[in-house]
Amino acid sequence: MEESKGGSFGALFDFSFSSFVTLKLIKVIYFIVFILAVLAAIGVIIVGFQQSSTMGLAALLLSPVLFLVYILAARVWLELIVVLFRIEENTRKD
Repeated sequence: MEESKGGSFGALFDFSFSSFVTLKLIKVIYFIVFILAVLAAIGVIIVGFQQSSTMGLAALLLSPVLFLVYILAARVWLELIVVLFRIEENTRKD
């Protein structure tokens, strides 16, 4: 795809979709997902300890596992998106 004249911001207003912003934003999306997963894990631990000490300990042990599963799933989905865009780049007719 040819680069739009306004860079990443200009690509947002490219109504012909001749350039993609997804590949430029994928790192930002992953960072946001990562931060949300951290906050969710911390929230699960806090809520667990508010319920009882047993629930808190269970949350403390399970939240890292759930965090890793969530991050792994998000990473796989984002990589699939990147792969689709790479396939498009490699099969485009010039």
